[in-house]
Amino acid sequence: RSARERAYAGRYQDAQGVLREMPDQDNDLVLTYWGFTHRKMGNLELANMFYQRAIDQNPDNILARSYMGQGYVEEGRTDDAIAQWHEIKARGGVGSWAETSLREAIRTGLTYSY
Repeated sequence: RSARERAYAGRYQDAQGVLREMPDQDNDLVLTYWGFTHRKMGNLELANMFYQRAIDQNPDNILARSYMGQGYVEEGRTDDAIAQWHEIKARGGVGSWAETSLREAIRTGLTYSY
């Protein structure tokens, strides 16, 4: 929770400091927030690596899929973003924040910082 709060407040390096202390670096949520912080710091390739590792650990991690898709929107990779949006919907995420935020990012080109 501490890493998430720092990340959502835009304190990405502080969030990474908390993440470094997490005992299970292969936890899909830890990997998701590593990806989020790197994406927000402009390290899109590294962010995608962390998101993919999170998804490999838990294919139903719709938060990682949403954040990854939003990164694709930022990169202009709309088809890849749409593929993640379809995965979110197929995995029961219709109407969730993850699905709605990615759908809106695809539609508007604007992504979210939380």
